[in-house]
Amino acid sequence: MSDDDYGFTYSDEEDVDEDEADIENAYYNAKGCLESGDAAKALSGFEEVISMESEKGEWGFKALKQMVKALYKMGDVEKMLERYKELLTYVNDAVTRNYSEKVLNSILDTIGTNENMMFLQDFYETTLQKLEETKNERLWFKTNLKLCKLMFDVKDFAQMQVILRELHKSCQNDDGTVDQRKGTQLLEVYSMEIQMYTAQKNTKKLKELYTKALQVRSAIPHPRILGVIRECGGKMHMVERNWENAATDFFEAFKSYDEAGSARRVQCLKYLVLANMLMESEVDPFDAQEVKPYRDDPEVTVMRALVGAYQRNDISKFEQLLRTHREQVMGDDFIRDYIEDLLKNIRTQVLTKLIKPYTRITIPFISTELSIPEPDVESLIVSLILDGRIEAKIDQVLQVVHIARRDPESDAAAERLRGLAKWSERLKSIHSAVSSKLRVG
Repeated sequence: MSDDDYGFTYSDEEDVDEDEADIENAYYNAKGCLESGDAAKALSGFEEVISMESEKGEWGFKALKQMVKALYKMGDVEKMLERYKELLTYVNDAVTRNYSEKVLNSILDTIGTNENMMFLQDFYETTLQKLEETKNERLWFKTNLKLCKLMFDVKDFAQMQVILRELHKSCQNDDGTVDQRKGTQLLEVYSMEIQMYTAQKNTKKLKELYTKALQVRSAIPHPRILGVIRECGGKMHMVERNWENAATDFFEAFKSYDEAGSARRVQCLKYLVLANMLMESEVDPFDAQEVKPYRDDPEVTVMRALVGAYQRNDISKFEQLLRTHREQVMGDDFIRDYIEDLLKNIRTQVLTKLIKPYTRITIPFISTELSIPEPDVESLIVSLILDGRIEAKIDQVLQVVHIARRDPESDAAAERLRGLAKWSERLKSIHSAVSSKLRVG
């Protein structure tokens, strides 16, 4: 008896449902092989899933996603890139825009830590080419930022500027003005650009961009972006030797990084301590409520000890800490650039106290007390004389410093005499004027 005798007919729709079920089963079987560690069998299974679809669909897209991740994990980046290019052909029609964007973002994040710069560049550029075709502006922007970061890491600033120009254009209206709806994206571009100019030590451009970035109001940026902008602003102020503004920016950067959960917060805290010492502040930055939880961080405890020695003008302890924890302190190029300034400050404080009781003092004696070479002592004294902090003369032949001492009482008497002289001159002037009028009358 045939199926027709029972009144049953198999519609095309039922065939499609059955095919769909077979493809779904094949996909999950392959995924099961992948999870159990049989990568070769899994890849073969995903390949079968792709071939089972009569036209590009969701299961083929999912299979390719799994293959891309598996091949990357296996270290076969060439085959991985081939499969990724195939995956991109599904983006237009096979899956929804949101789903494809989520998957591509996930893959881009996964490969972002790869150290093969050529592979990364090829990967990002392949993605960008496809995204331009599909007009996915949001993912195009994010991918360009990743490529820009890559160029920054390899210090290819020329290529970085080309990408930054394109990113700036994407944040503008047709007439070239800033699109106020894209304030958040604009801050991300500024963040990358500010990092570039900081690395190039281009203070003029940095100042201009930093000011523009702080003026952007139509944005709700990720706190990490604000952290980058404020940190670079702090470094800019340090170059200008504006320690107070630098400390303010480093504190703001620390708070933003802390909110973002970024490990960069500890580094910014060290920069804050550095700026505080250079501005000779007596305020302990570790008393701030936001900073207290990090007081015992191993990276921070060294800086706390340095602050203590600095505030006590304890040169030997300060220099001992620099020697003992050389990598933690001097390992950072930025901090190392300002260690000489710190040492000069602390030596200046000790020197001014040391010479206070004397009218003459030998350079060798100061050299022993400060534990620095005699030529450095001479340079330090010259800078103090030029700054007007001491009134002295150096006898280079005898290696003696002659310090002028002012008598406060004689200074006050001299000031009174100068006042009387001015008063006398004024009286003479009045007397002459009155006499002249009387003669005329």
